[in-house]
Amino acid sequence: MFARYAYAPNALGYCGPPLGATLRDGSVAEVRRAATRFSGAWPYLRVLSELTGIADPLDYRLVESYWLGGGVAAELDPQEFFDALLAIIGPQAGHYWSHLTADLACEAAGNHCFHVFGVYPWTRFLGRGIDEQPLSVLDNCRITSGTVVSRAADRVEVVCRNLTWDGRALALSQPSARVLDVWVDGYSAVPDVAAGDVVAMHWGRLCGRLSPAQLCALTDSTARQLLVTGHRLARV
Repeated sequence: MFARYAYAPNALGYCGPPLGATLRDGSVAEVRRAATRFSGAWPYLRVLSELTGIADPLDYRLVESYWLGGGVAAELDPQEFFDALLAIIGPQAGHYWSHLTADLACEAAGNHCFHVFGVYPWTRFLGRGIDEQPLSVLDNCRITSGTVVSRAADRVEVVCRNLTWDGRALALSQPSARVLDVWVDGYSAVPDVAAGDVVAMHWGRLCGRLSPAQLCALTDSTARQLLVTGHRLARV
């Protein structure tokens, strides 16, 4: 699961060292080694492992909780999680990450959505007259759910909700359709995807199917993060 969700941004050069081939075709052992080189996701998984007592940072429960929200990470104290995370990533943070202060603890959650909206700097660029790029990055970087309504050859039409910014707050749009390739560069996370499937997307690529419980977790974690991020942006 780690590889399926990490592959798209890595292959595009946005996240982690150039390990796309390993994530796509590597053995379990190779993917495990590759995961430790992700400066974003790996610290989260380390902290989740430490605080939950689940010894393996790549245990499916931790990986699922990180990418989608909910699960074992949802039971952790946000302040305790944030303190442990900051202890790892703080020393690596330069001026670009000067926003990683104690004030961010109220937004903290042990999942990717917090990383996108809270830890990454992009929400801080909104409202400066250059909204298009940060909004696009935020929308692509978050994990998005959608429902496949049709498949024609190796393309699918997916109905999903996009991220919007009205100058004051982030929100999700009404559902609309977009077309995605099932295969990109000879790789597909869901080669047999079909109409009716509920899927996860990352940087415009399919990551996998979502169970009802996973969809609920992703929906809830996204809604929570938009809410707490909105509180911060309203104070600016």
